[in-house]
Amino acid sequence: MRKKVRPLLGVIVLLIIIIAGVAIYGWNAMQPTAASSEPVAYTLAEGTSTAKLAGDLESKGIIRNDFAFRMYLRWNNEGKAFKAGDYEFTPGMTYEQIVTKLNNAEVVVPKTMKFTIPEGYTVTQIADKLSSAGYVDRDEFLKLVDDPSQFKQARDWKVPTGNGILHPLEGYLFPATYDLPLDSTPQDVIANMLAGTRSNLATIDNFDQKLKARGMTLHQLLTEASLIEREVVVPDERAEVAGVINNRIKQGMRLQIDATVQYALGKQKQRLLYSDLKINSPYNTYLHDGLPPGPIANPGIEAIKAALEPKTSDYLYYVTKKDGSGGHLFAKTYAEHQKNIAASKETSAAGQAESSNTSDEAN
Repeated sequence: MRKKVRPLLGVIVLLIIIIAGVAIYGWNAMQPTAASSEPVAYTLAEGTSTAKLAGDLESKGIIRNDFAFRMYLRWNNEGKAFKAGDYEFTPGMTYEQIVTKLNNAEVVVPKTMKFTIPEGYTVTQIADKLSSAGYVDRDEFLKLVDDPSQFKQARDWKVPTGNGILHPLEGYLFPATYDLPLDSTPQDVIANMLAGTRSNLATIDNFDQKLKARGMTLHQLLTEASLIEREVVVPDERAEVAGVINNRIKQGMRLQIDATVQYALGKQKQRLLYSDLKINSPYNTYLHDGLPPGPIANPGIEAIKAALEPKTSDYLYYVTKKDGSGGHLFAKTYAEHQKNIAASKETSAAGQAESSNTSDEAN
């Protein structure tokens, strides 16, 4: 009887050893890999099987053993809700952490260049902002801005060059918030901003008909819109100022808009000197009739709409209020304009021109 017990005991001991060995092997296989702070990228494609997923994670060093991971998923009924996408796993993560990330679709947010261009920014200001953020090379950006032939949209619009135009694509880069791939080139950025102008113009009902009725080219419209953008702070005054610009042009009066002088100077000044008004530039509307040769900034859609449909009035002058509102006082005659100036202007330093359109010093 004792002889039968010994073999049975031996079998039991062997089974215990085998089970213990399997348990130890399984336990070791399920342990996290060596911890690292360097993330490992992994893309889970739609329809990927758990076997393929486990094999991929093992090959990337995220888990120790693909079979153990598959058994873990099966035992815990996991894997059916995993979301496809781009992930980053850190070596040293537990099975639970990996599964939680896949279930919750904790995907990597694509790195992009996101920037906002305010209405009225010049191409130089845009170049400065984007280059300071490390998105573009400033000189390369401005070189492209000066060569519209590089862009299909600009060619379609027949964007003019020459004739004293400083930057041909000035006025055509729509001011808005952009979120582009981080590897976008300066050419990509400009192309997207041109597309922004195109898509926004398309939101204006009967745009082509209205432009034809105005007797203007797109270039002239954007030029006038840029003047409005730089001159007007109070939104309700955009169409009013557009009306003044048109009235002065019709009567053969020079526009005498300070913003054009500032553009010619290449810098913004709170107050212009008399000498500034004499700067020899085709953009100087104190010296030259009509609109400047091109836009002086990149206008927003509301300024474009105002230029397209100016308010009808008899006003020929306006002056900035000095109450901090940024609004204007409008006048039909020079005498009325003088009274508005007297009512609005503050004491200014000797030798400075009043910082307003068609001021008494400028006239």
